Amino acid sequence: MTLAIRHIVDNIVWTNAGTVWGIWTVTPQGSRYMAERAREELQHRITSLVRSLPGAARLYGLCARTDPGEVVARTIAGIDYRRRPHWAEIADAQLRLLAGEDLDSPVEMHRRTLWLAVPLEAGGARAEVSAALASAWGELSAMLGLPPAPVPAHEVEDYQQRARQLAAELGGGLDLVPARPAEIVWMHQHALARGLDESLLAESERSSLRGSRVVSGVLRAPSHADLGQVRLLEGGHDATDAAPVKEAARPGGSTTLGSARRGRRRTRHQAGRRWLQVESEAGTSYQAHLALAEMPRRFTSASGDFLAHLDRLSFGVDWVVDLKVVPTEKVIEEVKKKKRDLVDQAEQYSAQRATGLPEDIHDAAEDLGDLGARASRTSVEVEVQSVTVMTVWADTPAECDRRAGALQARLKGANYRLVRPVGGQEELFTLTLPATATPPATRQYVQHQLGEDWAMHGALTGHSFGDPTGAMIGFSQDVGTVTPTLLDIANAPTQNASASFGIAGDLGGGKSVLLKMIASAIVDRGGRAIAIDRTKRREWAAFAASAAPGRSQVVDAAKAELSIDPLRVFADPAVGARYALSYLTVQLGVGPMTEHGALLKAAVKQAAAATTPCMAEVLVALAEMAAGEGPRALRAASLVEWLQVAADEPLAASVFDPDLPPLDLSADVSSDFVVITTNGLTLPPREAVTNPELMRNQPLEALIGRAVLYLIAAIARETAFTDPRFTLIPLDEAYWLTSSAEGQALCDEVVFDGRKHGAGVGLGCHDVRELGTSTGRGLLAYRFLSRTADPVLAARGLEWLGLPGDDEDLLRIVTTDLSPFGKAERAGEFLGRDPRMQIGRFKALVPDVDRVLNAIFTTPEDTRPPAGPQPEPTSTSAVLSVLPTAGGPDA
Repeated sequence: MTLAIRHIVDNIVWTNAGTVWGIWTVTPQGSRYMAERAREELQHRITSLVRSLPGAARLYGLCARTDPGEVVARTIAGIDYRRRPHWAEIADAQLRLLAGEDLDSPVEMHRRTLWLAVPLEAGGARAEVSAALASAWGELSAMLGLPPAPVPAHEVEDYQQRARQLAAELGGGLDLVPARPAEIVWMHQHALARGLDESLLAESERSSLRGSRVVSGVLRAPSHADLGQVRLLEGGHDATDAAPVKEAARPGGSTTLGSARRGRRRTRHQAGRRWLQVESEAGTSYQAHLALAEMPRRFTSASGDFLAHLDRLSFGVDWVVDLKVVPTEKVIEEVKKKKRDLVDQAEQYSAQRATGLPEDIHDAAEDLGDLGARASRTSVEVEVQSVTVMTVWADTPAECDRRAGALQARLKGANYRLVRPVGGQEELFTLTLPATATPPATRQYVQHQLGEDWAMHGALTGHSFGDPTGAMIGFSQDVGTVTPTLLDIANAPTQNASASFGIAGDLGGGKSVLLKMIASAIVDRGGRAIAIDRTKRREWAAFAASAAPGRSQVVDAAKAELSIDPLRVFADPAVGARYALSYLTVQLGVGPMTEHGALLKAAVKQAAAATTPCMAEVLVALAEMAAGEGPRALRAASLVEWLQVAADEPLAASVFDPDLPPLDLSADVSSDFVVITTNGLTLPPREAVTNPELMRNQPLEALIGRAVLYLIAAIARETAFTDPRFTLIPLDEAYWLTSSAEGQALCDEVVFDGRKHGAGVGLGCHDVRELGTSTGRGLLAYRFLSRTADPVLAARGLEWLGLPGDDEDLLRIVTTDLSPFGKAERAGEFLGRDPRMQIGRFKALVPDVDRVLNAIFTTPEDTRPPAGPQPEPTSTSAVLSVLPTAGGPDA
């Protein structure tokens, strides 16, 4: 194969044809869930980019292979897995899953990468002579095996300056990053080894190899000859291609009739095999290249993004768009010329036919009128003459044919016609290589559009959601191939973002499972979780004991198994005394600045200084004050009576019983996962908080519950804000907390100040209004929305994500298409938004580790007797094997 690349310096490629290209990587923008305004802004930026092109360009959308080890390496980035063996266990399970050890075939994973290549033009006769000599030398060196023509240093500087200038002109609000030489070589290698064990783009992104250097005033290149050691075979070979049988020759050298017939049969058979067999060092790749031959006359921004839709297929599709930009003056002149031709055609039809003009004449006149009006509207508009080529591949010709047919059928439904030319596969393949000249045969597939129309094709639309590193919580459903979704919530504060998040959705939508997955991952990765569990089943307590055995503590605030006495829990006596006084004022309903409050403060101070500080010593101190005489003693006696009423109740034993072992928050291991259960505690209604008379009439258990909840919140908040490790406070069923003033204060304080202290809160709710104050809801950096059948709640959830709540398609997704009822294999589907404002759809998947699986689900067991043979439980691998189609974009 003839090699185009001659030299590579930075992102500049000198070719053997004499042309010089600049290549940049382009960061995908937006997502399929963009609001209309965001979509219009993105199209405006793309339109500006197209209008800024110097005259020609080429845009590549390549599927870079993702290796399972590459994904797992990102899940353990920054984690010392030797000190965190529990996270190493999770990483090992995920590596085995992605490697497809339990599947019939390896998992196919890709990530979409975008590349912009623009020919660079350096003015001057010297540059033109240099390009002509390079072209002539390229043809000669290919035949004689000579090294590529050198490039003088001054020419290198000229083109580097031109590339920097062009990058500044092309910005348009898009993130253009100069490609590395190794990345440009990867583009070439990827085209040769599609579907094979190709080199990883991640390695090229860090490599400093493959670049040329200036030696003795000229550019010298490392050998790129290996890139051209490729055999291209149109149609390839299969088992039916047997060696021809020798036939007796007739006079004159002609073959026999049978030989001629067999030759015709082989020709017909070869015509049906429209693929390219690419043989390289990596192996044999079967590729089918399809050109866009026809597209709808009119489309909208929502229906015209066909390039973005390619990622929803269950196999990878590469595409390249060869662009030629024509100024508006030429467009207007061409429109006038075509109008004159159309008038002539109309006159001829009128003279020859009595039935009137054909419909296509009217359509053409309407299109020309619209094109002329739009082109004349602004002097900066351009016409884009584009050739679009799409490529599919497989390890067998049959599978390659199937994928090509599926691609054609998918786009045909949207009125886009693709052709797979016989005998033209090699020309289309050449167009997919970096820095190659446009094959003349591809110009027959040119599509003519204005720049703002071409911007609607979704060429730069992304599908990214989540963080670059972190815990793998599931797989994207916006991409047809397997694409892991990673979250690194604990790292958000170091990036100046909040680590607090909310999960909203119906009962059974997967909120609790996702919240437990995130909490367990944070604990296994070296952080801490302090959960408040209000469920009767004590599900969080069971999950902590299973997921973090030997590293968890459970505090039952009602059964009093561990003490939450602030004078015993907090190591700093001053901190303990502060929270003890606040607890007592809440419990007794006295103001801290009253005479009773002053007595409580003195008693707490005395108790904190005792040999064994505890809340029971507060009663002792108050009793000593009551033994005296005077008004002070009377007030102390009243406090003793009031406090004894609460202390004698079992619900307050976790605060006043000095014989209980205290909650140990200083241990490095045993308190990694702390769960405080509150089943049995009741709270007064929110109205009572602002009505003292109503508060005095509340039942005793409600008053005790309010005070104990305050103490629980204080312990969680203080621990989270003082621990050097990242601490998450998971609060499932958040309405129970946010309905009280104490619970709402806990949520607000962690949301508002958690970033500065390396802490965050995870809130689960059914309605986003249950998350508390509107300000608090707005500051949650990560947001997740599961199935919400009620349209009103669904609309509020969409608006919370930053999406239009009245969009019918989005409402349908949330109300009926996320985790559909009765389909167990579809459980755990979410829409999510990350701190980068990226919105995506993903399916949560629990790691296949017994300690995590055992107690994470809350679905009650079916107690009905089995009616027949029962199926095996669905394994993680089985779920993964259907991800591209089950609930995904192709479903």
